[in-house]
Amino acid sequence: MDLRNALHRGTALALLVAAAACSPGGQRADTGETAMADSSKASMATPPAPDQQMQAVLTELAALNPKPIPELPAAEARKQPTPADAVKALLKKQGKSTAPEPVGSVVNRKIPGAAGPIAARIYTPKGTGPFPVVVYYHGGGWVIADLDTYDASPRALTNLANAVVVSANYRQGPEHKFPAAHQDAFAAYRWVLANAKSLKGDPSKVAVMGESAGGNLAAAVAMMARDSGIQMPVHQVLVYPIAGYDVNTPSYQENAQAKPLNKAMMQWFFDQYLRSPEDGKNPLIDLVHADLQRLPSATVITAQIDPLRSEGKALSDALRNDGVDVDYRNYDGAAHEFFGMGPVLDDAKAAQQQAVAGLQKGFGGMRTESAQR
Repeated sequence: MDLRNALHRGTALALLVAAAACSPGGQRADTGETAMADSSKASMATPPAPDQQMQAVLTELAALNPKPIPELPAAEARKQPTPADAVKALLKKQGKSTAPEPVGSVVNRKIPGAAGPIAARIYTPKGTGPFPVVVYYHGGGWVIADLDTYDASPRALTNLANAVVVSANYRQGPEHKFPAAHQDAFAAYRWVLANAKSLKGDPSKVAVMGESAGGNLAAAVAMMARDSGIQMPVHQVLVYPIAGYDVNTPSYQENAQAKPLNKAMMQWFFDQYLRSPEDGKNPLIDLVHADLQRLPSATVITAQIDPLRSEGKALSDALRNDGVDVDYRNYDGAAHEFFGMGPVLDDAKAAQQQAVAGLQKGFGGMRTESAQR
């Protein structure tokens, strides 16, 4: 057993440790990329510029006058205008429809979480099925946003992948600290496995996907499924995932003041969700240093204008090093949250096609932990 695996002997143990009271102390851990920090200082003065389409969205977001998230209590932060609101404003300015992309059907319901019911939204394509299934986790730093904020991505994926998409909510900090969101995410995945047939889904073809904090949850669910010995996802789509606790990577420095996500916001998210800095070392948070062996194939998508870019790339490298098939791409000129902006961004359309290609490849066969042993 190498040092990396000795430090992280599976996420099942990690989740048990996380559920116990955590002692204070510790600092945000640096990844190897912080060795590049000095060489990145020049980039801090000239952060990457958004392309014309991305800039149009950011201009609309600024016009909505959102208050700085790090200066707000969580309840107020959840009321602020979002990038999704900016997209609607831009569409309206362009004289285009702001109606949600139509799918076969959309059903809101409650499903069992780890500590009580959680909200879920089930998007189903037209037809009789059975369809492959994607369990989708929204972003928001485990603190803000909800199923409505992240409605566009599941709709696009339902149509492009011809799959049932179950968008699962989860408990959020600071009201519910780590590992509450992770426990709910895993509970939602297990519920989908048990109920896929009743959703017109194929229980042998279930994938996981998430954006930002949801990308972290999707990867963590794959790890928890492996360590619990249950059926693993056939594929994982990780869109600009939170993959570490180091806020001094090159992309954090380069995008310290970026919009819509910056360094101060990420620090605020960590403070709201984690019980102490020690939680940042847990492999469910620090994905780049976790044991990633025997995980399903992955699509990893990052944005140039995003403090999470460096750790997303580091995660894709770590997955490859642990023998996982990875399709990684960074989208230059795009900012965090771009993925669901297909109506106004060509990059979003391309990223969605990349995600669907990975999903369809994964849907070609079922992987289970027991089958790999």
